[in-house]
Amino acid sequence: MKKRAASILSLLAGGAAGSIVASAAVSKKMNKKVKTETGYAQKHLKIMEVFNQWLSLKQEGKSLVSFFEDYEYKTVAVYGMSFLGERLVQELKDSGIEVVYAIDKNADNIYTDELEVKDLSDDLPEVDVIVVTAVYFFDEIEEEMCDLVNYPIISLEDVVYGV
Repeated sequence: MKKRAASILSLLAGGAAGSIVASAAVSKKMNKKVKTETGYAQKHLKIMEVFNQWLSLKQEGKSLVSFFEDYEYKTVAVYGMSFLGERLVQELKDSGIEVVYAIDKNADNIYTDELEVKDLSDDLPEVDVIVVTAVYFFDEIEEEMCDLVNYPIISLEDVVYGV
């Protein structure tokens, strides 16, 4: 009888321990997912804030071109060819500010007739300024690029709030 009770207690204890371990594993996975989703939300909020400021400028009849003219930036490279990058290229088109090339970590999968898209490992010809449109990751990108180029690297966020 004692042996059977010990077996049952051992089985229950093992089951409880297994449940605790499984619960901890699920909790860890859920925390990671929540952290990832929160990061995406923060990234998209930052993009929306930049778009909102940019739209406000447009509604006031202003253009980002004036920022580049004020700083005498005549040649530009655009880092990041997603939504903000595409809009910036269009904003500067036919303005006297030349977008010489784009830079994107996913360069092989970006197709545009308008300009050449380079990878960070490519030769990056000198321009007056590189504008990083991946605003949420600006600090990381700037740190990575400061060893590659010796000309200004600015965030699109600085441009839209600087007009």
